[in-house]
Amino acid sequence: MSFFNKAKQAAEQAAVKAKEGVEDVQTKRDLNAAYGELGQKAFELVEAGELDRPDLVSLVERIRGLKAKLADDGSSAAPAEPAPEASDQPPAMPS
Repeated sequence: MSFFNKAKQAAEQAAVKAKEGVEDVQTKRDLNAAYGELGQKAFELVEAGELDRPDLVSLVERIRGLKAKLADDGSSAAPAEPAPEASDQPPAMPS
């Protein structure tokens, strides 16, 4: 096998590994977003009185405190920018 064929094969293997890495990162982002959605829904159910779980009390209280802090900070600060839309694309690579 010539040097160039070996180099080409190594480059192809590196490209496959990089693609798998990007797919893993995207899957982890999707999983994190799903956990966030689940948590938000659970919080809403607790707030509505439809879910009563003692193990969620401290988390719900923490969220209430953080929301109150944002409301207090928001009255004296500039309005927050909206969160960016979720993208199906992998994050940009630093240059």
